[in-house]
Amino acid sequence: MVQSREMPSGEASWAAGLRLLAICLTLVPPAGCATIASNYRDWSPDQAVLPFAEIGGDRVCVHNIRNCTYLSTDDYVVDYYDKTFDLDELSSVWFINVPFKYLPSLAHTMLSFGFDGGDYLAVSVEVRKEKGEQYAIIGGVLNRYEIMYVVGDERDLVKLRTNYRMDDVYVYRADATSEQARALFLDVMDRVNQLAATPEFYHTFDNNCTTNIVDHINRLNPDRVPRDIRVLLPGYSDRLAYELGLIEADLPFDQMKRRANVSHLARIYADSPDFSEKIRQ
Repeated sequence: MVQSREMPSGEASWAAGLRLLAICLTLVPPAGCATIASNYRDWSPDQAVLPFAEIGGDRVCVHNIRNCTYLSTDDYVVDYYDKTFDLDELSSVWFINVPFKYLPSLAHTMLSFGFDGGDYLAVSVEVRKEKGEQYAIIGGVLNRYEIMYVVGDERDLVKLRTNYRMDDVYVYRADATSEQARALFLDVMDRVNQLAATPEFYHTFDNNCTTNIVDHINRLNPDRVPRDIRVLLPGYSDRLAYELGLIEADLPFDQMKRRANVSHLARIYADSPDFSEKIRQ
């Protein structure tokens, strides 16, 4: 059963977050910082290829959509495909929250875009790791990692977490009009192209999976997501999205969260060709 935990809100909570940030930074040694981000390193095979998009009118051709076949978390066959999407068929946006098992106040967040006919395109903002490299929170403030947008099939990005990492994955439908969905998708693809051309460093606190989603939303609708500690602690970002009316809210939050957990369905329908539709039953 999901247990909700209230977090402080408003300016007091933001100040508390900044104090936490300051404490963390005082613990970071100054050595080891890179100065120039690069797209040319000996990358982990699952992150070696950057996606990019060709945008022409109502059609967007997305290149290098990842669709790995996993045998285990660390044993996989990498595959990519290209696909052209008709923006007139973009029908839904989904917010995905994946709390960390042993520190659920932190989480990985993603977006997914649904198109008529059962196509879903997921976008995951991640640390781009070199071969053998492991992520550490402190390393994320030392310019030790580049950032990338993994554009992938949900049978890759969702199943990796539900079926192999054995995480709880929560999928919420965004409360977005077709015009808002279209604008968000195009803004995300612009960012994908930007990073393919000009690499950036990941930053634990201000250039990560959740802050990039917030940036997309606020570029399209300034100040739609205010300063809030739950951006720094994204394990609570689904409750923030619920309170702000960014996700559909036809039930109390605790019931919404229970219904949004797709992990069990993802394991049942792991091999289904309509995987994305099945987990949304």
